[in-house]
Amino acid sequence: MKRRDADYCTLPLFANANMEICMKKGQIFEGIIERVDFANKGIVYIPEEEKYVTVKNGIPGQKVRFMINKFKRGNAEGRLIEIVEKSPLETRKAVCSIFPGCGGCMYQTMSYEEQMKMKEGQIRRIMDKAVNGDYVFEGVKASPKEFGYRNKMEFSFGNEYKDGPLSLGLHKKGSTYDILTASDCRLVHEDMNRILMCVLEYFRERNVSFYRKMQHIGYLRHLLLRRGDTTGEILVNLVTTTQEEHDLQPLTEALLKLDLDGKIVGILHILNDSLSDVVRSDETHILWGQDYFYEKLLGLEFKITPFSFFQPNTRGAEVLYETVRNYVGDIRDMTVFDLFSGTGTISQVLAPVAKQVVGVEIVEEAVEAAKENAARNGISNCKFIAGDVFQVLDELEEKPDVIVLDPPRDGIHPKALPKIIDRYRCEKVVYISCKPTSLARDLQAFQAGGYEVERVCCIDQFPNTVHIETVCLLRLKH
Repeated sequence: MKRRDADYCTLPLFANANMEICMKKGQIFEGIIERVDFANKGIVYIPEEEKYVTVKNGIPGQKVRFMINKFKRGNAEGRLIEIVEKSPLETRKAVCSIFPGCGGCMYQTMSYEEQMKMKEGQIRRIMDKAVNGDYVFEGVKASPKEFGYRNKMEFSFGNEYKDGPLSLGLHKKGSTYDILTASDCRLVHEDMNRILMCVLEYFRERNVSFYRKMQHIGYLRHLLLRRGDTTGEILVNLVTTTQEEHDLQPLTEALLKLDLDGKIVGILHILNDSLSDVVRSDETHILWGQDYFYEKLLGLEFKITPFSFFQPNTRGAEVLYETVRNYVGDIRDMTVFDLFSGTGTISQVLAPVAKQVVGVEIVEEAVEAAKENAARNGISNCKFIAGDVFQVLDELEEKPDVIVLDPPRDGIHPKALPKIIDRYRCEKVVYISCKPTSLARDLQAFQAGGYEVERVCCIDQFPNTVHIETVCLLRLKH
């Protein structure tokens, strides 16, 4: 499929660009969401104003009531007040009790086929604007699992409303404070829901406080759960402050008595006194078992610790890495650089068909895990280096034939880009992105540096949510 098909480009990419703004904050309008752009930006046309407005948290075809709440780069943005009429695309019932209030899922009431069609349009609009010349767009590949696919979930302690009972789950849509109890979340395996309710009931019975972000007081912060999709091994991580002390042995015993499909292999107490609302460890105590679990992917086995990066959809990751392997092509007798390599998953997938793979990752714990996993899988032609990509590229003696990039959501640091582009002049670069707008920005530098975009493919690693992975093959022009 070639780019710029008319059905993907009938509406402006930016709603009100170069238009005079006559609307005022506080005005209320109604309109139909004509499409949803990445990520979660509904586009509504207001005939009486002859303007487009961006309204988040909607589905294409819904009639919505909204209030203008800000203007950004010449675009009017509205806050959703009410869904007046359902969309014709909403053909099924919600499958969890807190939809649509929860911010985790957006599209449960749409068929999975329509979700993928919508996401395909989102990525094509972004890529069509970013890419110079023609390219091949290969559509969206589905996740093998639509529900129960997440192998990792961070749940927060809080309350659903002021002075309400303790809750444990996910943030209410549009809120940084209110927490909805996710007792039947369908993105995770039922084992995680059973563990969540066991932990919540334990602390509710004892009237234990949760950490209040504004006052910086309280005890309970997060429940981090990780479960091997292929192994069923579960790691339970309770994150608290050090402001209180509680006997957690009865909780440990209650967790081990749960009737689960999988098996708990470790229960950890992670201490975190950070002022910011992040899941991290100042100190970790093992309450029972071990501080790691195993997961298998494409025939390889990986040891995963509480904070190791590992794709959150194991089955979807297999589709993603098979796509990367296909884009890389024949790499016999070649050296591959895997930059932003995490725990070395991609490196080890490519190693059996390459001469050598060099992985670079800034998180030292991830690098140690990568080395250990490579040894466990009998892979000897992988080299892993801990450090910032920007600095490590100055020190490497090897010259890559192919580069694979899998950067964080915000893309590649502007200082690292010229080194990647100008120093090595690789024939192929494969760029994996979980934020297509960051990819689009970085593509400008690659194209200015002599690369052309050859192929683009999307993998829906996160069904029912606003997120999607994009893989892009860049080739050096001669």
